[in-house]
Amino acid sequence: MKSAVETLSPTRAKLTVEVPFEELKPSLDAAYKKIAGQINVPGFRRGKVPPAVIDRQVGRGAVLDEAINQVLPEKYIEALKENSLEPLAQPEIEVTKLEDNETLEFTAEVDVKPEFDVPAYDGIEAQVEDVEVTDADVEEQVQALRERFGTLLDVERAAADGDFVTIDLVASVDGETVEGGEVSGMSYKVGRGGMLDGLDEALVGMAAGDSKTFPSQLVGGDLVGQDVDVTVTVSAVQQQELPEVDDEFAQLASEFDTAEELTADVRERLGRGKRLEQAAAARDAVLEALLEKTEIPLPETLVADELNARRENVEQQLVYSGMTMEKYLEDEGQTTEEFEADLERRVREAVAAQFILDEVAKKEELGVEQDDLSQHLVRRAQQSGQDPQEFANHMFEHNHIPELVQEILRGKALATIVESARVTDASGNVVELKNLRPDGTIGEPEADTADLAAEEPAEEPTES
Repeated sequence: MKSAVETLSPTRAKLTVEVPFEELKPSLDAAYKKIAGQINVPGFRRGKVPPAVIDRQVGRGAVLDEAINQVLPEKYIEALKENSLEPLAQPEIEVTKLEDNETLEFTAEVDVKPEFDVPAYDGIEAQVEDVEVTDADVEEQVQALRERFGTLLDVERAAADGDFVTIDLVASVDGETVEGGEVSGMSYKVGRGGMLDGLDEALVGMAAGDSKTFPSQLVGGDLVGQDVDVTVTVSAVQQQELPEVDDEFAQLASEFDTAEELTADVRERLGRGKRLEQAAAARDAVLEALLEKTEIPLPETLVADELNARRENVEQQLVYSGMTMEKYLEDEGQTTEEFEADLERRVREAVAAQFILDEVAKKEELGVEQDDLSQHLVRRAQQSGQDPQEFANHMFEHNHIPELVQEILRGKALATIVESARVTDASGNVVELKNLRPDGTIGEPEADTADLAAEEPAEEPTES
């Protein structure tokens, strides 16, 4: 077999492959055997029909087609390896020459991984925000804890912001109740938001037994986004009483004996969380710095496919949350053009980052152990809310394991880049990333093998 490659663009190649006819013989033999088992010819047992008879009865062309369909994928993969090409999509294959008993020639156009130089990533500099836990942050968390242990008391007054009300809702259009547009006996905190536009404003000042109608839009169902009239009726108003933050509350709400210990723990946990957020920001900043130093031609087909996939994902999430694209853009303060431009920018950065991380993983000779795969499967299952074993079975059955392995390798490559970078916070302090634990605490640096060897006492010589 001979093959030649023509570079159509930095990300697309055309292979021309010539296959001598003698290399088709195993596939031709298999094709004759297969067809012999499918036809009935008087005088011959099924499966024992000679090739010459098959040529007369079925036609040599059918045999050649069967053989070529079998051999093309093998020769295509062989040509890829011969020319050191890494395909990114399915090829467009065309048989350009077929001379019986002489030669087979075909071409294959395919998007391929671009060639580029990975810049030095040792010592890349990046900056992130300081880790800062304010008194307001602590107060917010303590307040949430107080609300968990608060009690509701009936009050005979109009509802105010922060009160809990029991309400009935009826949505109607032109006086007709919308199907599925009724809710009864629902508990709602005034001012919480996120339900119906205009509901919080309507509830303020309403007492038990009051009704009010206001215009709004449906946020779910087949009529999502439709203008409706909503009638709200209040049946009860309750005021929440919160416990004082004292030692008794600390013992009720936590394992601590004093309010001081509880507050200190809240501050510590917030610090760990913010440290993890800072680490995530550091990874993004380091990768962005590396991307700025790298020029990578991107396959437009790959970019377009990823762009469509992400757009569909956004649209599905909006449907699940009962929000229209128009409302989402309004809340984000974006036009459709700005949304599309931002989405395309992020997609291009993500595709380029994948190429860089793949090259770093190859350069650093990173590998994936069974434990790496098992832990990754469990994490992915937890993220999707599935049973780990069922998720793993699905991944194996649908041959998604190579994709997961690639994800793990990219994660290891990014960790390698980040650990060799110099990341500082806004105050100029070096950010500790190498020894950061998953819970946000800082572990002890791992000692080098040479250091451990130096610390171990030499063995006493034995007497012979």
